[in-house]
Amino acid sequence: MRIGILAIQGDVREHLQHVQKAGAEAIEVRTLGDLAPVDGLIIPGGESTTIGMLMEEEGLIDAIRTRIRDEQFPVYGTCAGLILLAKEVVGKSPARIGAMDLIADRNAYGRQVASFEAPLQIDGIGGDPFPAVFIRAPQVKNIGPQVKPLAYYQGQIVMAEQGSLLVSSFHPEMTNDIRVHQYFLDKVRQH
Repeated sequence: MRIGILAIQGDVREHLQHVQKAGAEAIEVRTLGDLAPVDGLIIPGGESTTIGMLMEEEGLIDAIRTRIRDEQFPVYGTCAGLILLAKEVVGKSPARIGAMDLIADRNAYGRQVASFEAPLQIDGIGGDPFPAVFIRAPQVKNIGPQVKPLAYYQGQIVMAEQGSLLVSSFHPEMTNDIRVHQYFLDKVRQH
């Protein structure tokens, strides 16, 4: 199984390491050629406007959107990746894939200095609470009927899935815990 990590911005190396520890081959994706052989894709955090603009220049937004529609292509978006997968965004909206039926509010948890870690209970992931790291994190403001919440923080959805898509407001790659990456790999196997 080959998992692509969008390698435009963000914690690319950390996601690569987590995917490898979880038992899959990890490939950096920057171009359409890089995207073609992967079975699933992780879109890391970073600056959503910049990532969206660079993805659009490479033709990646349309290609990913088409694969999601035609193949139920598994994609996991963390932080900025959540924004890029959202159908709607509060305020200024970057170029995005727009495949997941939710509304995202960018930087809703505050600026970088307001970053924090919180233990989360995540549906489908057993064991101890997951040590979620929030950095300039978006909030999920509303979801459609096909979206299933997986984790909450102070009453707000911070992790959800819809079919082959998975999103989280937090950065699981910033911990030593690979359970969220394992959950995504299971999703890729199913699709």
